[in-house]
Amino acid sequence: MSVRLGNLTPRSLFRGLAVAEAITWALLLTGMFLKYVTETTELGVQVFGMVHGVVFIAYCLVTLLVAIDQRWSLGRLVIGLVAAVPPFATLLFEWYADRRGLLGDEWLSRHDSPTAPQRAACWLLRHHRLTAGLFVVAVAGLTGAALLAGPPA
Repeated sequence: MSVRLGNLTPRSLFRGLAVAEAITWALLLTGMFLKYVTETTELGVQVFGMVHGVVFIAYCLVTLLVAIDQRWSLGRLVIGLVAAVPPFATLLFEWYADRRGLLGDEWLSRHDSPTAPQRAACWLLRHHRLTAGLFVVAVAGLTGAALLAGPPA
C-alpha cells in the first residue's frame, strides 16, 4: 500500500528544504557582511545564524528520510548532506537529484520493504502527524546540542 501525504512528495519536501537552506545561507551571508565589512551590527549574524542552523539540521534530516525512501546510494546521501555546507550547494544538488530521477512524486517505502530503514521510513510517513512532532523535537534537540558545542571555528 502506497503512503499518501496529500501534495507532499519526496520531490516537494526535499526541494522546499533545499531552497530554505539556500535562503538562510543568503541571510547569514548578509548578516556577516554587515558585521565584518560595514561593521554596523552583529544582529544579522546572531539571528540569521540561528535560523540557518535550524534549517541546516532540518535539511539534513529530510535528506536522510528522502535518501532512504528513494533508495539513494550511500555516496549520493553523503553528497546530499555535504551540499548543506557550502553556500547555495543544496540548490545545485536538488537540481542534480531531480535531473537524475532521484526525487520522485511518490513515496517508495512500504511496510514490507526489504530493509529496516525503508520500513522505518514507511512507519514515519504513515504516522506523519507524530513524525512532524518528532521532527520538531529532533531539530530542537540537535540545535541545542550544537549550541552547547559552540559556534563553528
